[in-house]
Amino acid sequence: MRYSVTCLTPTLVGDGKKLSPIDYMVWKDQVNVLDQHRIFKLLAKGPRLESYLAQLRKADKLDFASWGGFAQNFADRRIPFEHPSLTAFWNAQRGEGLFIPTFCAGPKGPYLPASALRGAVHTALMFSLWSDQTWRRISEKCQADRLPRFPAQPAEESTVGAPGTSRMRSFALADSTPVDRGNMKIFLIRVATLLTRGGKIELGWKQSPKGSVEARRVDESTALFCEMADVGTRFEGEWFERSLLQQPEVLKALGWRESISVQNLVATANAWSEKLLELHRQYAASAGLRLLDQNLESLQNQLAEARNRPGTCLLCLGWGGGFLSKAANPNTDLENYRKILRLFPSYTKAIQTGLPFPKTRRIVFLGGLPAWIPGWVRLQFDLPEPRSS
Repeated sequence: MRYSVTCLTPTLVGDGKKLSPIDYMVWKDQVNVLDQHRIFKLLAKGPRLESYLAQLRKADKLDFASWGGFAQNFADRRIPFEHPSLTAFWNAQRGEGLFIPTFCAGPKGPYLPASALRGAVHTALMFSLWSDQTWRRISEKCQADRLPRFPAQPAEESTVGAPGTSRMRSFALADSTPVDRGNMKIFLIRVATLLTRGGKIELGWKQSPKGSVEARRVDESTALFCEMADVGTRFEGEWFERSLLQQPEVLKALGWRESISVQNLVATANAWSEKLLELHRQYAASAGLRLLDQNLESLQNQLAEARNRPGTCLLCLGWGGGFLSKAANPNTDLENYRKILRLFPSYTKAIQTGLPFPKTRRIVFLGGLPAWIPGWVRLQFDLPEPRSS
């Protein structure tokens, strides 16, 4: 049986690689990824190889005046910017900010790894299974003299199961088939944050390596460039349920009350997405991000439509979703939740501010305006036809 994943917002599921500023050149409002093997082979025939290697060693990015011809004639692939205005933003950035994360790809093109889907569904399943008692167990474990390295691991194993007996084993997903590289674009992302001015919450934008600027100075904030699948990109792959794990004797051996069906996973994913979108809209309202709020409302409408379609759900996956998209419970306003977070040095200061946690969001800009939370997709399973009696 097959599944399909449609990108509702720009999505990046990375392969751990980045294009460095000397791997590409910007020309005609697109990133031209250089075929360095061909370039070296060409330059080896003449005297320019040493000067080219010298610039690769020293320069932050290649000098277009000297080597711009490579962008025209020796590009391995060309990735367009989402909007022509991004060229000016790219030119204004320092070299260390021009490393571009790339979408996961193989020899035949970009594809969606099954692990990204399973991870998002796994998080949604934990959200549905965790209870107040689960939180109390985690809190008690954190009261020890030494903070545990993985405080939630026992709670996760008691609900979803340990790796060998995980309830996620009820079904399997395969990587998607490759899609055309024309679905990929370079998007601009900035990190929004919340500032307090006179007791009021205001929007700010993060600067690297630290600090932030007011909303009106957004162009001075740090810009991130990423290769992402454009809205509407469709990935398809295979999935199946393991009928063996639905047999009563197997369920007993694994310690399961019942197996998790795809219909159950879809319902839990939609419940998790509903809460996540609600929290993002609260953030957008606090920060005064009107276009983002409108687009999040559009996602809520699509979530309502998905609930009326069998085997369909919304998920947030990949890079850019931040802390909330990886948390078993995204509602960090819960006192038990914040009590646990206060115990960890990396979160203590953020919790003490009293601001919503986390106070930052990665925002995808479209046409120069903050528009989307990255990584939102619609997942649809082709369910088997019910057997006739």
